[in-house]
Amino acid sequence: MEQSADSGDWLHAIRWDDSGLVPVIAQEKDTGDVLMFAWMNREALQKTAELGRAVYFSRSRKKLWFKGEESGHVQTVHDIRLDCDNDVVLLAVTQTGHTPGIACHTGRHSCFYQRLQNGQWEAADPVLKDPKSIYK
Repeated sequence: MEQSADSGDWLHAIRWDDSGLVPVIAQEKDTGDVLMFAWMNREALQKTAELGRAVYFSRSRKKLWFKGEESGHVQTVHDIRLDCDNDVVLLAVTQTGHTPGIACHTGRHSCFYQRLQNGQWEAADPVLKDPKSIYK
């Protein structure tokens, strides 16, 4: 990442929710595919900017989650953007660790694999790798 993330002053512009979190969308840089939605706290966003690697905040585990720490499916961050209301972050990423990239814990390219068809949710995208072989 080219911007200086040292001072942290840029973090003050963000409208954090009552829990100190901001929603984050990860979008694949080369294809424009929306890969996933997650949350970041200040520390996660600071680390993401410093490392050039996606670091999220796990609400269920209440701790930082370095994307790919278990699966090896790391997100290299190329660009960080903030929406017009300063309350949603968009990451332009390259998903690594498998070709094509797997962002979803279900072993799919994107977490947005379900499509509404005839009043039901149906899987529209294939499983690229069995999740049992990804997570131990």
